[in-house]
Amino acid sequence: MNNEKKVVTLTYGCQMSERDAETLTEISRQEGYVTSNDLENADLIIINTCCVRESAENKILGKIGDLKKLKDKNPNLKIAVSGCMVQQPGALERLQKRAPHIDIWTGTHNLHEFSGLLHRSAAGSKVAEIWQEPQETIESTPLAEKGKLQANVNIMYGCNNFCSYCIVPHVRGRERSRKPEEIIEEIKSLAANGCREVTLLGQNVNSYGKDFDPPFDFADLLREVDQIPELLRIRFITSHPKDLSDKLIQTIASGKKLCEHFHLPLQSGSNSILSSMNRQYTREYYLSIVEKIRDLVPQATLTTDIIVGFPGETEEDFEQTLEMINLVHYSQAFTFMYSKRSGTPAATMNDQISLDVKKRRLQKLMSVQNEESHQLRQRMIGKFYEVLVEGPSKTNPNRLTGRTRGNILVVFNGPQEVIGSLVSLRIIEAGSWTLVGELETTE
Repeated sequence: MNNEKKVVTLTYGCQMSERDAETLTEISRQEGYVTSNDLENADLIIINTCCVRESAENKILGKIGDLKKLKDKNPNLKIAVSGCMVQQPGALERLQKRAPHIDIWTGTHNLHEFSGLLHRSAAGSKVAEIWQEPQETIESTPLAEKGKLQANVNIMYGCNNFCSYCIVPHVRGRERSRKPEEIIEEIKSLAANGCREVTLLGQNVNSYGKDFDPPFDFADLLREVDQIPELLRIRFITSHPKDLSDKLIQTIASGKKLCEHFHLPLQSGSNSILSSMNRQYTREYYLSIVEKIRDLVPQATLTTDIIVGFPGETEEDFEQTLEMINLVHYSQAFTFMYSKRSGTPAATMNDQISLDVKKRRLQKLMSVQNEESHQLRQRMIGKFYEVLVEGPSKTNPNRLTGRTRGNILVVFNGPQEVIGSLVSLRIIEAGSWTLVGELETTE
């Protein structure tokens, strides 16, 4: 089988980017490629990009540059670069000048055309297809790969919020919801082929269905997915706080397979900064949402995103963010230093914060959150939790790993036969990020 064409896909960014990369890989398989991790012997390399932060872009640009060596060694190698970084206005011309060895450039709106781009490239052409606007809501390539335990499923595309720091609406377009029947059919196909956990994806899943008539919202969709027999768990990401409805919280509370985990990006604990960010809620409103979740879903875990060093952020503003960590009790926080994104309002705001200050604040924030995470996991010791067993641990292959319904990682000793099933584990040790459990005995 040495004559098989091999495709290697490199993915950067969020779960939406991961899902796009899976679509490109699936299209490549349909064109006769087999998936591989061997860059040195690849026939096609796909880089699906992210542009949310400057650090991500620099890392991607470095990788694109490194691939020129492989192209020089193997002129028949095809390299495709896709995704958000390419979709930015004016980016294509800059990237083509910087990386003339790339064969295919494509953005976020026309991934479904990748097959045709491959054919054109195979004929010897350099190909660049970037749609400036999505022409329609394209249904995803179904991921019916047998034995795939977990899968991401897009339920909508784009974003209408225009947070002042965020490039996403400019590269993903306006919100478009997929038809519920198409989503259900995709998930049923996945479940029939062994999938047991799905994560429903959208830049703001709480806006799902606002473009439908008659109304059919995200809570309605979750109730439908909850009825699919073979599924064991349903997750979703991301929820914008301003659109998190009481109906959705009640749906999670009453669902059978809906995991009690809310990823609720805070970004800042200061009302002044939230206003500058155009987040469209206050800290008081955010806390009221948290209170409803705690009342209706007391076992829920909350995770969040936080940005430090946004233009104009004072020490008092930053302290208010630290205070929110102690008020909400997050299981985990994804923390970032503010990064300028060309084309966003925040990039030209006055009072940009120095890198030294941003680094100091980030370290302080991480320290406070790490302690909060550690205390939460310590309180779990001695209790039993349901875990979906995902497979061997990446750090210790002799142990198995899985996640609680609240999305907290647990490692434990157990037989291979339990992979893909739900087990009950008693927590016996706890670190800041990982729990150690033991299988519940039936004695």
